[in-house]
Amino acid sequence: MSQLSTRAKLGLLSTLYFSQGLPFGFFVQALPVLLREQGLSLPAISMTSLLALPWALKFAWAPWVDASPRRKRWIVPLQWGSASVMFITAMLDPSKLLWAVLAAVFIANLLAATQDIATDGLAVDELDYEERGLGNGVQVAGYRVGMIVGGGLMLVIFDYTGWALTFGTIGVLLLVASIPILLRDEPPRERTLDDGEPMDWRAILAIVKRPGMASWLLVLVLYKFGESLAGGMLRPYLVDLGMREAQIGWMLGAAGFTSGLIGALAGGWGAQKLGRRRALILFGALQTLGVTLYALAALGANELPMLYLFCIIEHFTGGLATAALFTMMMDRCQEHSGGTDYTVQASVVVLSTGLASSLSGFVAMKFGYAFHFWLGGTLSILGLLAVIALLSRQKEHPAGQNPAGASNS
Repeated sequence: MSQLSTRAKLGLLSTLYFSQGLPFGFFVQALPVLLREQGLSLPAISMTSLLALPWALKFAWAPWVDASPRRKRWIVPLQWGSASVMFITAMLDPSKLLWAVLAAVFIANLLAATQDIATDGLAVDELDYEERGLGNGVQVAGYRVGMIVGGGLMLVIFDYTGWALTFGTIGVLLLVASIPILLRDEPPRERTLDDGEPMDWRAILAIVKRPGMASWLLVLVLYKFGESLAGGMLRPYLVDLGMREAQIGWMLGAAGFTSGLIGALAGGWGAQKLGRRRALILFGALQTLGVTLYALAALGANELPMLYLFCIIEHFTGGLATAALFTMMMDRCQEHSGGTDYTVQASVVVLSTGLASSLSGFVAMKFGYAFHFWLGGTLSILGLLAVIALLSRQKEHPAGQNPAGASNS
């Protein structure tokens, strides 16, 4: 395990996850707003979520990334590459070169997804079992800060300054955030995935065949599906209400940032104090409540104060649930293959949430926003009930015992 203090570990990880959330936040939160304002249909907007496909497929090349004795050999060049993509995108004209902008989105996702493999592996390496609750809270918080800055604050900057300065700012922030890992004197790992382990599909199949892993992967499919279906149309809905970029940016960047940050930290703390399984179920129930509130807005409770309240609750409960889920995912990682183990699980989550987001525009266009948000809440409830049933069939490990690689809760 690492000789760094807990505070140093959390500080390092927060900058790395912030870096990944920053461009992704703009593409996921701000880009749908801009595309809707240009007149793109709801199905077309929802289908742009397929540009995040590298996040779902990154398990395919995870073993090669995991084989490196030093994680920073991947992290630093990839983060600088992401910054370069932002600078190039700043020089594009989105009204004339929309295809080039979308290509830049795909490339940025490819670089960030690959960096995430090494970053997740670093988190598994660095965090002791008793640090994982808080560590994953910080991970989710850092990523959410990045997403809110990218999707909220950058949307405000875009409203006042335009395209070029917005993406230039993102690029500079990525370079600054790379300084801590660049200065980190990372010792080589004692054992890596290539020490007697296959670096191909056999490594991935070995993970899937572990006891209890099949049912756990089904938990990952169901836990966030309803939330992602509902959230996929939130920003187009706000545009159709008549809100400007700055208004949406302030709501997500102020209310969303603060409540999501607090929720993530509270979720990490709760996973440690309440127990992994209890926290996952309790926070999943609260997440369902947060999702369903947007249906009330679509039915008429859409005054600005109510929208802010719904945003605060949804971001807070989403942060709670995500931190608890990520903590349990990390518990299932083996130390020598942590990057691959975590990536396989994360890819399942991304495939599920990506599918939900891709379908969201078709549902909203066919049935309207109110039904769409109610459906998201209903699927969230059904998914949680299925998760409870699946977890009840597995044995929970006692607190303090590292269940990595075993069948655990």
